[in-house]
Amino acid sequence: MSDTLRDQLLGLGFKSAPKPERKPDQRRDGRPHGKSGGRPSAAAGAPKAGQGKPGQGRPQGARKPRSQEDIDLAKAYAIRAQREKDERIEAERRKQEEARLRREARARLDELIKDKGLNDPEADIARHFEYGGKIKRIYVNADQLKALNAGELGVLQQNGRYLLVTAAVLAEAEQVFAPSVALKIDPNAPAEADPYADPMYQVPDDLVW
Repeated sequence: MSDTLRDQLLGLGFKSAPKPERKPDQRRDGRPHGKSGGRPSAAAGAPKAGQGKPGQGRPQGARKPRSQEDIDLAKAYAIRAQREKDERIEAERRKQEEARLRREARARLDELIKDKGLNDPEADIARHFEYGGKIKRIYVNADQLKALNAGELGVLQQNGRYLLVTAAVLAEAEQVFAPSVALKIDPNAPAEADPYADPMYQVPDDLVW
């Protein structure tokens, strides 16, 4: 606007527009001094060194440390379980060893009494006796019955059969494998010790046991 027009307007009562005031802490672009456009610093919200988030001290779901009592109890259970295992192993070992010894003893017994049986195929007298908790019988003739009751003969069990043998063979067999002795008569024992010795008290053959 030219000076003449400004002077005319001022003369008519118009005032010139006031100039805007400049704040001392602002730059010409209107931003505060020392600021980077109001953008927060990258480290402003970062946690300080050594300071983690809440709950980071112990992993979630971590087990509570066991007490000394729990540890001692666990050790006791482990010791007992190991002892029971050792006992089972030892029992099985003994069982197998006993089975092996029985097999060897039976084999020696078979060799000992080979061809030494005195069973008479024509015998018709049933001599009953108790063996293994049950009543068993062997057929003998009259002379064999007397010798058997006098202790001069005896009965051995061999593979499910009952074998009549001399007292000497019976004694040897007892040393090799005692469970094989099915009937051994002591001539000095009282008669009531063997209720089946007297033929008068023999169990009838037609009676099923």
